[in-house]
Amino acid sequence: MRRIGLLLGLVAVLAIGGFGYTKVMARVGSGTPPPAADAARQADRIVVFKAHKRMQLLRGDKVLRTYRISMGSNWNGGHKRQDGDERTPEGRYSIDWRNPRSFAHLSLHISYPNAADSDAAYRNKVSPGGNIMIHGLPNGWGLLGPLHHLADWTDGCIAVTNAEMEEIWSLVPTGTPIEIVPGSQSL
Repeated sequence: MRRIGLLLGLVAVLAIGGFGYTKVMARVGSGTPPPAADAARQADRIVVFKAHKRMQLLRGDKVLRTYRISMGSNWNGGHKRQDGDERTPEGRYSIDWRNPRSFAHLSLHISYPNAADSDAAYRNKVSPGGNIMIHGLPNGWGLLGPLHHLADWTDGCIAVTNAEMEEIWSLVPTGTPIEIVPGSQSL
């Protein structure tokens, strides 16, 4: 019985310490973002294949980069409908702003909710939610990058490693269209 108590106490201390560490690192921010790549090398669209847990940056028909991603813990539950459903939205959006000092290592905001999303949420008397981003790992947790894709841990965002996020930041200008597809469309 004493072992169980010690184990539970250790788990509680680690959880509280991890939470506190994350809060402190969130205040520190991501540091200086990388510069934009020259325009000829930048993506002109992004496609996310939810079923394959992959995201591609494209320029014309050429795939520039492909990334393994993590999403909302209820990513396969369909399109995001409301705040807190932990679903990743589906459809056509754009990267409408960027945050170099987010709680995660850099973030690009996806323009969810659009008018249709907001109207549907209004009809259902719920908040559509928001702040759906492409981002790296929470600040201070970058060492977990190689493991991040083993679980879907976001609240609906699309997560990559910190190194990948730096590359994405430099290759994706504000205004880039993003399509998030649900099913088995091929890569």
